[in-house]
Amino acid sequence: QVQLVESGGGLVHPGGSLRLSCAASDSIDIASMGWYGQAPGKERDLIARIFNRGSTWYEDSVKGRFTISRENGKNTVYLQMDSLKPEDTDVYYCVLVDEAAQMSWGQGRQVTVSA
Repeated sequence: QVQLVESGGGLVHPGGSLRLSCAASDSIDIASMGWYGQAPGKERDLIARIFNRGSTWYEDSVKGRFTISRENGKNTVYLQMDSLKPEDTDVYYCVLVDEAAQMSWGQGRQVTVSA
């Protein structure tokens, strides 16, 4: 199974920006990558996804504010988060979905948006 290591995140004021990175231990060229958010006591929800050919999908609440991108040469996917709101506070998890639809997860990074 591919190992995913996340970095970035932290504490930011409302309206601020953060970037999350997710580095994979193997090639991500043919994989679909994504970011999930999970608040305490709630289910893990898909926030953004980028497919192997570069097309993207976003959950409605983050459209126009978040940007998912991938750098296959570095086996890395990013989530740029702008105009952050308190309701974006979550633990964010990176996920890789391979050709067999097997999912690999990162360890999670806390993002807190607070004044």
